[in-house]
Amino acid sequence: MKADALRGHLDALILATLEHSPLHGYAIIEALAARSGGELDLPTGTVYPALRRLESAGYLRSDWSEETGRRRRTYTLSRAGHKQLAAARSEWTTFSRVVGGLLGGIPDAGPGFP
Repeated sequence: MKADALRGHLDALILATLEHSPLHGYAIIEALAARSGGELDLPTGTVYPALRRLESAGYLRSDWSEETGRRRRTYTLSRAGHKQLAAARSEWTTFSRVVGGLLGGIPDAGPGFP
């Protein structure tokens, strides 16, 4: 999948990955890859700045944890993060319906569509 296709959607993908359980950064990368069937193989240089940005915006909280002798920053979705994820899902539904109508040939997708 092209990196350009993710532009504007990475934050929502990260929020969705953290919706049900806290994860550390590398586990987020692994979860995105697994949940996408390997289509999303994101470099740490893409994910970690997004995590810092989401935390600064108040959508994530982080705590240090220790696993197998290694300290790791574990991220959790905040209340504001849950709200942002809901908004992102709503935007995605509209976006995918409109783009699907234009590119996918969905009949009766709205005014102006065949």
